[in-house]
Amino acid sequence: MSDALRIIPLGGLGEVGKNMTVYELGDDVLVVDAGLAFPRDEHLGVDLLLPDIGYLEGRRVRAVVLTHGHEDHVGGLPYLLREVDVESVVATPLTLALVKSKLDEHGLGQKAELVAAEPEDAPLELGAFRVELVRVAHSIPDSAALVIETEAGRVVHTGDWKLDHTPVDGLKTDVGTLA
Repeated sequence: MSDALRIIPLGGLGEVGKNMTVYELGDDVLVVDAGLAFPRDEHLGVDLLLPDIGYLEGRRVRAVVLTHGHEDHVGGLPYLLREVDVESVVATPLTLALVKSKLDEHGLGQKAELVAAEPEDAPLELGAFRVELVRVAHSIPDSAALVIETEAGRVVHTGDWKLDHTPVDGLKTDVGTLA
């Protein structure tokens, strides 16, 4: 094992919103989620709160993988794509449709390849990362946790999820795969 896996949260820890985590192995960079937060009363004149993406500037990102379509996980994607070279954006079909609309609105529809992926699909080979989507129930359909495999080990990135025995779409959290 030549390189250590670095996990760098750029937002979303100890706060609500701005979910964005960087996984880095050697020169390969994978970003999970690209969220935003909405301002509170003390943020007069501020429309949106975004993660600090300075760490990614001037670097090539292999892929941004989105766990689900809530704004705190996808709302910052247009702002990220304006500043950072991203090869592809990977998400489940519903999440990808929400993101495509947002990117088209910002004139960024062609900025990165949009890749639809399902939890039932084979894992994605994204450079040094092998990413498997795992079905999870959440308050928005088509949500996924991620199992990220690297030569340095395995990481489970859950995103947001719940154990709902009667989800509206009938798709329950895949506890077996997570185990």
